[in-house]
Amino acid sequence: MAANPIKTIVLVLTGAPRADRVVPPSGHTATLTTLTAAAMAFLAVFALALSLATGRLADRWAGALAETATVRIAAPADQMAAQTQKVLDVLGTTPGVTSARALGGDEIKALLEPWLGPDLPVDALPLPQLVEVTEAADGFDAQGLQLRLKAEAPGATLDDHMRWRRPLIASAERIRFLGLLSLALIGGASAAMITLATQAALAANGQVVRTLRLIGARDSYIARAFVRRFTLRTLLGALAGTLAGMAAVALLPPAADEGGFLTGLGFAGLQWAWPLGIPAVAAAVAFLSTRAAAFRSLRSVR
Repeated sequence: MAANPIKTIVLVLTGAPRADRVVPPSGHTATLTTLTAAAMAFLAVFALALSLATGRLADRWAGALAETATVRIAAPADQMAAQTQKVLDVLGTTPGVTSARALGGDEIKALLEPWLGPDLPVDALPLPQLVEVTEAADGFDAQGLQLRLKAEAPGATLDDHMRWRRPLIASAERIRFLGLLSLALIGGASAAMITLATQAALAANGQVVRTLRLIGARDSYIARAFVRRFTLRTLLGALAGTLAGMAAVALLPPAADEGGFLTGLGFAGLQWAWPLGIPAVAAAVAFLSTRAAAFRSLRSVR
């Protein structure tokens, strides 16, 4: 009959002092388990930070480019004003367009400044005129608008940002998936390492296990000692690794538009509470893997 899970957890946390002596309090298995848990938790913090950061990045890119479009007008200087006015007139009568305005020279210079420097001679360069378009919630017919613009202003080109937005958001989503996949791989690697450590400890104490059986100890009593010891080792190691990882993430540069994605890798607001769940998850993985490995190994020790 299956044991009561609440009773099992209580026994694991409180332990049985005499049964604990079955597991060596120090040695290679103890050090390996603690260091492995700490290293895996440290990596898990960064994988989690990567996943959350790319999620924020995708939302920011989608929000920055959504419901906006740009009309670029490339025309001779003597026709620029007339074509700009025609574009504004077309946009003003287009369903789905909330507003449209032509950008001034200072605004165009500000847009180009990160790429060409602050001393850009805007007046001396044949720069196109840009018209900022704000869409309604239901959007507009981009293909139909492009045809109308070409008919009224041959130098006008509509850019609805979709060719920029789709690949950027898709890339961010894939990076987030890779972060989540990394978390799953870290959990699997931790379970495998803890299982090997448990089996090594049981193999090293095979004679002790046989002696305990001779005096009437049940496998559940013996396994409980291993489960408790390795679960606590994993919990302590994961807690140390998580705190170290959070400290390392906190030292990263804060998010900035100039730095793009690299300065946005970290946690924001309540997201700082997410890594605190890593030690609990690590302890749960250790509990399940150690319990399974202990009973499997005990069946082979006769």
